[in-house]
Amino acid sequence: MRYDFETVLNRSRESSKWAAMKEKKPQVPEYITPLSVADMEFRNAPEITEGLREYLTEAVLGYPRASEEVYEAVLSWVSRHYGWKAAAEWLVFTPGVVNALFQAVRGFTEPGDGVIVMPPVYYPFYNAVTKNGRVLRTCPLKEENQEYKIDFDKLKQLAKEKSTKLLLLCSPHNPVGRVWSKEELLEVGRICCENQVFVVADEIHCDLIMPGYTFSSFAGLGKEIQENAMICLSLSKTFNLAGLSSSCIFIPDKNRREIFFKELSKTAQMNRLTSIGFQAVRLAYTKGEAWLSELLAVIWENHLLVKDYLGNFCPDIGVRNLEGTYLQWLDLRKLGWNREEQERRMLEENLFFDEGYLFGDEGDGFERVNLACPKTVLEQSLERLRRAVQKK
Repeated sequence: MRYDFETVLNRSRESSKWAAMKEKKPQVPEYITPLSVADMEFRNAPEITEGLREYLTEAVLGYPRASEEVYEAVLSWVSRHYGWKAAAEWLVFTPGVVNALFQAVRGFTEPGDGVIVMPPVYYPFYNAVTKNGRVLRTCPLKEENQEYKIDFDKLKQLAKEKSTKLLLLCSPHNPVGRVWSKEELLEVGRICCENQVFVVADEIHCDLIMPGYTFSSFAGLGKEIQENAMICLSLSKTFNLAGLSSSCIFIPDKNRREIFFKELSKTAQMNRLTSIGFQAVRLAYTKGEAWLSELLAVIWENHLLVKDYLGNFCPDIGVRNLEGTYLQWLDLRKLGWNREEQERRMLEENLFFDEGYLFGDEGDGFERVNLACPKTVLEQSLERLRRAVQKK
């Protein structure tokens, strides 16, 4: 391989994930790597880090703006990778997708309005609704033959309620790893358009698609659906740049865009990233494809490793198919553990995953495992998981 995906890193000095592990178990051995929060245990693409180093030798770090090169990099990536054409004026820069979710809920709904989520789902979705005084409307995913599907009957029911104004759509879905088909997304779009429910599509994992699957952007489903949506993209997952808080938000409808800008202004935010954030966007979207290609191969190999190892040594743990993201969803329900026992066994064996219940009650009995780590780290974690299962 051209890039280094094998070196085991120690990020205990600067990583919030590592700090959380130490807080949970202060005596954790130095060789343990947490596989919880969704950032990678890999070095960043050298094209990005070296490009930023070169930029900093000449730059004056005053108040920045997005250059034409930055806009062109984003729009070209969207066109090449997702197959839809975006206009520059649709693009809004925000310090993270979660930030944009909160702004969207405040801007596009009123207190007491209903917001639909599809649990088990990324836990900030819940906070974006409840902490803003909106009403959570849950449309749980259905499990059929160990695959998750959207409950369209329930979605129709919720969308028809007069107070329902917004859907927070996770696509690809975190934590279950589904890449929704074009047909599934078209049905979501049709239901929401018919019932005047606006869609905020969190597509932050859209570059992390596994072999045999195809990502369809919500913005590429036709003009009507496109104009009834806000599309959220970011470097943070694709290129492991969460620390730069650099997200690209597309709002095709002018009126909705003005509402969003107004909401940003209430918290003194502007359509702007940091100087380094803008340069990272340009570098990632113009020079990062080779690194991303190798990364995807590593993630897929790690997924196959999990399936093979647990299939042989822990067959009672269900390994869900990974269609997208680098997050493996494991079903531990056959082990018969309650929450307390599951957490106790994990902690005893120095396993720091994300417990499934964090994503809603529908995730109870599951664990979410970050596969974006060196193979040796994953192998050691699987061995410790085996001990946790076999321990009396």
